[in-house]
Amino acid sequence: MKKLLVLTTGGTLDKVYFDALSEFQVGAPVAPTVLAEMNVALDVETVEICRKDSLELTDEDRAQLKAQIEATQAQRILITHGTDTMVNSANYIGEQGNKVIVFTGAMQPAAFKNTDAVFNIGTAVGALMSPNTPPGCYIAMSGQVYPANQVKKNYDSKRFEGTE
Repeated sequence: MKKLLVLTTGGTLDKVYFDALSEFQVGAPVAPTVLAEMNVALDVETVEICRKDSLELTDEDRAQLKAQIEATQAQRILITHGTDTMVNSANYIGEQGNKVIVFTGAMQPAAFKNTDAVFNIGTAVGALMSPNTPPGCYIAMSGQVYPANQVKKNYDSKRFEGTE
């Protein structure tokens, strides 16, 4: 069975509503549950790096993420991440030898009915498992898979778009 390493950092994907506080906070990672519900034929290992909104991620968090990627034997790595600084983090990670790394997230929390979380995770896993995806660092959002250095978040249209 193919192996997939999932590294989680938080972001909107994992946000949940805390009624007592009347606010959204980053909760437990949802990617493992989504992958289990999709019944993927993969050996999935999940490592939680942090639980933060991406605007709160620091260079130390990114360094920890990069160190985890460099240390693993896994060749296919899914990273769940908030959308606001996803491009920055993906470019910080960059290419890592023969590894295929795909960042994904969501514009709406996975707990919402109209979320894009499941679709984006599915798109990312499809890219990760495709024999046609060369080693590199990518972002899977808005129904597309982009090289990390050729994508931006369009805040007006609320989607990711290529820059090339």
